[in-house]
Order: sequence, then structure tokens, then C-alpha cells
Amino acid sequence: MDTLDQQLIALLRQDARASVATLAHKLKVSRGTVTNRLTKLEDAGLIAGYTVKLRADIAPKAIAAWCSIAVEGNRTREVVGILMGEPGVSGLFDTNGRWDLLAELRAESLAELAEILERVRLIKGIGATETSIHLQTYKLS
Repeated sequence: MDTLDQQLIALLRQDARASVATLAHKLKVSRGTVTNRLTKLEDAGLIAGYTVKLRADIAPKAIAAWCSIAVEGNRTREVVGILMGEPGVSGLFDTNGRWDLLAELRAESLAELAEILERVRLIKGIGATETSIHLQTYKLS
């Protein structure tokens, strides 16, 4: 990936719906160059897709929380399998340090979040959890 590819990706992060013509104009290259670069980046798997970001205050399941999880013994795969089936878990990440896993939780209310946390804490193999509610996002991408 060269500088032009990096600049192209930076522009797409700002506006994934930007037209090829707009991207070409901003990068001072031809539309064909942009199209070829996009195809190359997509084929290589560097661009996995395009998405829409909703404002956090209007998004469904507006309450977000981060649940740090300590797994007992060698039960990580088992715990991950169960958490993958938990509807309140919107993201699951393997980490290092004090916690073994980080789960992103989404709920419509604090009562629903409490129910999700209760189900998570009852999973065999989870030794401890620590949860923080997401209050505000200052920067995306």
C-alpha cells in the first residue's frame, strides 16, 4: 500500500459514499486510477466493506457498555462460544493484560443491560467481570 492508497482510504473514512469523480478530483488523479486502486484494495481484502454510522443518540440499543471478563482456567473457547450466542453482546474481543475478553454490550434500557449482565455473569468459566457504561464518543475512525 503506497501513499496514494493511504490517502484514498483516508478520504473513504471521511465519506464512504464519495463518488469516484470526487475522490479523483481530491487526489488529483484520473477516475480510472481511483477505480483501479479501489478494486485492488477490495480484492486484497484491505477494504472489507462500506458502512453507515448512525448517531449514537438515535441508534437502536442506545445504551452501550464495555464488559471486561476474566476467564477461569483454560475455558476461553467455551466462554467465547456462549457469549457469541448472547443477543446483548454486539462485539467480542480477545485482549491481553488483566482481562481475557472485552465484550461490547448493547441494550435499550438499564433494566435490559442488568439482565444481560446477569446472564453473562452466570456463564460457567467466567471468574470476574467489570462493566463500564459508554457515556460519550469523542472521535470515530
